[in-house]
Amino acid sequence: MDADFSHHPEAIPEFIAKQKSEDYDIVTGTRYAGNGGVYGWDLKRKLVLRGANFLAATTLRPGVLDLTGSFRLYKKDVLTKIIEVTKSKGYVFQMEMMVRARALGFTVGEVPISFVDRLYGESKLGGDEIVGYLKGVWALFVGV
Repeated sequence: MDADFSHHPEAIPEFIAKQKSEDYDIVTGTRYAGNGGVYGWDLKRKLVLRGANFLAATTLRPGVLDLTGSFRLYKKDVLTKIIEVTKSKGYVFQMEMMVRARALGFTVGEVPISFVDRLYGESKLGGDEIVGYLKGVWALFVGV
């Protein structure tokens, strides 16, 4: 989860309950289902993130609504296995970890979350990160 409380810790018990309900290997927060949402972002940033999720979801088909989110609960052994096969650095690693997890056969549950933009600091999302994300989607698509 983001350490600046953009991901609110009050959702953690729901993640744990979801994991226990179906013995999921991973539980991930989604901003794009149920009562989830994003607050404090401008339209450009919302469109960039929606586009990134749409591109990866349609080309890689991991069956997860929010590939760019980072609020997740992993079983320790599952996380260890996923880290061993994850190659990318930067923003794209979040998407790659979920795609690789699904390719390894791990189960994923989703919990709607609200994401509130940070009050201090700024996003690292810029042109270089967008290009890196596109390269990462391509690499996974061609099987690198």
